[in-house]
Formats: sequence, C-alpha cells, structure tokens
Amino acid sequence: MSPSTKLITIREAATRLGLKESTIRKYILKRQIAYVKPSIRAVRIPIEELERILSNGLRPAIPQGEGAR
Repeated sequence: MSPSTKLITIREAATRLGLKESTIRKYILKRQIAYVKPSIRAVRIPIEELERILSNGLRPAIPQGEGAR
C-alpha cells in the first residue's frame, strides 16, 4: 500500500459493495479483507481492497427498485 492510497470507512465500503456494515466487520475479523487502523478505534479499508474484491467475483447487490420488473 502506497502512502497515497485512498482509505475509506467501513460504512463507505459497505455502501459501495452493497453489503451491511456488520458483514464488512465480519470479513475484517476473519481477515478476509485488508484494513488499516490509524488509531485505536478507527478502521479504514484501502480502496484497492474493494477493487480486489470486485475483481474476484463479488458483485454488489442491486439496490431496491433498480432491478425490479
């Protein structure tokens, strides 16, 4: 991870992946997703990690209303 890597919050990662925050936290606890702890309580996820997850096959959920027919 380079010093210019953009870091996002768990909430932002969950929104971008179409998952719940609790799911992202579970991934972190299971060490299935890379993260950075800039302080004791704060947790940030590198944007490259989201790109890796998406490229490996996880597809974000379709927001309600967009996929309904």
